[in-house]
Amino acid sequence: MSKAPYRRLFPFALCTVAAALLALPLAQAQATPPERRSTLADQQSVAVTIYNENLALVKDTRSVKLDGGANALALRDVSAQMQAKTALLRSITQPGAFELLEQNFDFDLLTPAKLLEKAVGRTVRVVRTHPTTGAETIETAEVLAANAGVVLKIGDRIETGLPGRLVFDGVPATLRDRPTLVTQLLNKRPAGAQTLELSYLTGGLSWQADYVAELSPDDRSLDLSGWVTLTNRSGTAYPNAKLQLVAGDLNRVREEMRPAQDLMQRKALAAAPAPAPMVQESLFEYHLYTLGRPTTIADNQTKQVALMNAAGVPVKKELLLSGAAHYYSDSVGEIGKKLKVGVFVEFGNKEASRLGMPLPKGVVRVYKRDGAGNAQFVGEDRIDHTPKNETVRLKLGEAFDVTADKKQTDFKRREPTNRASYVFESAYELVLRNAKTEDVTVTVREPVPGDWTMLQESHRHAKVAAGTAEWQVSVPAGGSTTLKYRVLVRY
Repeated sequence: MSKAPYRRLFPFALCTVAAALLALPLAQAQATPPERRSTLADQQSVAVTIYNENLALVKDTRSVKLDGGANALALRDVSAQMQAKTALLRSITQPGAFELLEQNFDFDLLTPAKLLEKAVGRTVRVVRTHPTTGAETIETAEVLAANAGVVLKIGDRIETGLPGRLVFDGVPATLRDRPTLVTQLLNKRPAGAQTLELSYLTGGLSWQADYVAELSPDDRSLDLSGWVTLTNRSGTAYPNAKLQLVAGDLNRVREEMRPAQDLMQRKALAAAPAPAPMVQESLFEYHLYTLGRPTTIADNQTKQVALMNAAGVPVKKELLLSGAAHYYSDSVGEIGKKLKVGVFVEFGNKEASRLGMPLPKGVVRVYKRDGAGNAQFVGEDRIDHTPKNETVRLKLGEAFDVTADKKQTDFKRREPTNRASYVFESAYELVLRNAKTEDVTVTVREPVPGDWTMLQESHRHAKVAAGTAEWQVSVPAGGSTTLKYRVLVRY
């Protein structure tokens, strides 16, 4: 054979070898390597940032040994309510060391019902035990349905229910004993351990602020303790987590169809040393609270973490009777007997008041000690996010010993100054009664509509807003005080 054919074959062989070498990484990537599992035992640290609306950011750092080339890495013990599309896996010790080819979030957990459901259309073995002899018989059955019950085809007959023990040949790969993120990746580095960080958004973690306040005997100050109440229903635990909380109303894109898991959703007063408060800082247009120590957030657990403490906060107590606008344009006569007088307390969120920390929204529960020194619950109210230097106002209930009777004593319609206007003149009598052993002051607040003028009054009013008249009425102990006024209203 001449050398010419060899010369013609050599370039072809060279191209073939080159193509084979180039295809090698692709073949490695497409090969299915044995699954490598990573559990909480590999975890080096975890950081959890929880937002107000059942949302949390998890950063899970683990040390994992990877093979060179293709790897199938199953990251176990992740949140069952992970938003898989937000998951991001990266190498911290060797940035860019691998390329992610595919990831699957397996949250279909292994249960007898799920195992049976996955067996529909396949065969199982039915093991029956004779009730007298104890002898076992084995039959092969096809699972036809496993919805409200089990339907099996055994030979030429159809049976429902579970006639015996079912034996399965194996567990489907998509059924896991715990939530798992399964990734296919191509490691470009030699085999060895790498520190990986998995970050993702998840539901199932929520927090709220709870406050406990104790009023002083004279109702002029209070001691306030703030607690963060954490609830974990995410399906996994976060041991020794770095905990941060974001207070604020974030805008989130709402999907038309949400996964079922997204639809899922006190402390006794006691003397104790003041716990260390959480450190807070501004974050964009929100506030970030950081716990200065790691804490474990167990699955299916509600726990409380100290937020803040303040003693001797000056407070103002107010008895308030609020009216309505409808009876200023109509004849109504009797308005009400024994009307309820609301009880409010308010205080400033200021450094001068021993506060000054942005307060996350939550419930404030107020206590006061009785004559025997026992703390008694006297009311609660919900507050919104309260910045520094704003006022916190709480409605605790209705006064028992302070009541009011109110009636309209006169009403007439005057001639309007033009065809498009209405003019009404009306008079009112309000009797405030005080059954307490000390004098009280009641704030009477009336929402007067339209363009109004006070014609007569027994007590001087203050125009606190364009449509609001307010009186401060003193009522003696065991006595009563009558407020009378006449007002002209133009529409």
